[in-house]
Amino acid sequence: MTEQLVQELSVLTVGQVAESLGVTVRTLHHYDEIGLLTPSERSRAGYRLYTDEDLTRLQNVVVYRRLGFPLEEIADLLDGAGNSELVSHLHRQRATVMTRLDEMRDLVTAIDRALEKEMTGVNLTKEEQRELFGDGFKDEYAQEAKERWGDTDAWKQSQQRTAHYTKADWEQIKAEQDATNAAFVAAMESGQSADSAAAMEAAESARVSIERWFYDITPDFHRCLGDMYVEDPRFTKTYEDIKPGMAQFVRDAIHANADRASGGAS
Repeated sequence: MTEQLVQELSVLTVGQVAESLGVTVRTLHHYDEIGLLTPSERSRAGYRLYTDEDLTRLQNVVVYRRLGFPLEEIADLLDGAGNSELVSHLHRQRATVMTRLDEMRDLVTAIDRALEKEMTGVNLTKEEQRELFGDGFKDEYAQEAKERWGDTDAWKQSQQRTAHYTKADWEQIKAEQDATNAAFVAAMESGQSADSAAAMEAAESARVSIERWFYDITPDFHRCLGDMYVEDPRFTKTYEDIKPGMAQFVRDAIHANADRASGGAS
């Protein structure tokens, strides 16, 4: 069966489905083998062909997988529950996820202020900290972060790493931050979009620098930092003082880079 005929019949091959929904062909084969998603059609040569109804079921499977449901429970939900029950369950899960996101953004805000701006708890005097990081240094920001998040793994990891940093280490960190900011500015001034290769590479450089010097940070975790850059006026000002519109540009570049890392899923 040719690709043109497949499209005319409103069915998709396994490869087309994998590409459109961001899953692997191997995953689709596994779903078929366990009966979670069996394609409704087959070509004359025996190849799997997926209908619109199959795609709808797969979309539900993808949603539940991202929420952490095991495959067996997903099958029970899709086969045994009515649509109204599924919608109600998804609403509850969405509320849970949104709560976690809010908590994570608050956590990231405090940690990032402490680690990228204030840099307290390290082998630098307050005068040296201000010399490196400017007049925006505020002791109370770091103290607030420590009081709220001092028991978290990310905070502990960052404190362990930075406790032995020398002034030369902090100068290197500052140089990396300045180079990254310069790359963002260059992309903006050359008219490139936030999802351009140059902007995304600058975002990735920022993420790698944080991971190298402070704490483990995935592209999705970095996405939360990007949101903070436009939601927290204090941090927004840091970028806006460099170049107007930069905070939003950096945020969008970080999101684009995270999308790229996850294969295009937002």
